[in-house]
Amino acid sequence: MSKRLIAVLAGIVAIAVIAAGCGSSSSGSTSSESSSSLTKAEFIKAADAVCEKGNESITGEAEEFAEENNIDTEKPTTAEQEEVVSEVVGPAIRQQAEDISALGAPSGEEAEVEAIVEAVEAGAEEAEEDPGSLVEGEGGGPFAEANKLAKAYGLKVCGGE
Repeated sequence: MSKRLIAVLAGIVAIAVIAAGCGSSSSGSTSSESSSSLTKAEFIKAADAVCEKGNESITGEAEEFAEENNIDTEKPTTAEQEEVVSEVVGPAIRQQAEDISALGAPSGEEAEVEAIVEAVEAGAEEAEEDPGSLVEGEGGGPFAEANKLAKAYGLKVCGGE
């Protein structure tokens, strides 16, 4: 793959990793709606593990998608990059969010997790409506607030740049 596409994918993956750390399940319940028996440290460790696995998955899936769809990895167009966001990154973020949501918020940490969840949901909506906002990433992209909150909460992989 070209350095340009790898750089773009790395940026997308970093943003996707942010989203992986929080989100809502398809049933509509967020991780902050219920407490888990996990401590904050255990939650961070488990969430970061999901994000790390998701990071690797997104990179592999993006490479496979590019190959299957004859995307010129040396000079991908903006439209091609946006297609990767729509077809690979978006669904992967949703799955990771479901996995993290299943962990439940640590007792007493519901408000912090809820704030992260809301920021991720807002970012996901923006990215889905305008994949270019994720590709261009100006001002931190649609997940800038989620990134900031995730880092402040103590997540290391989720929310990492």
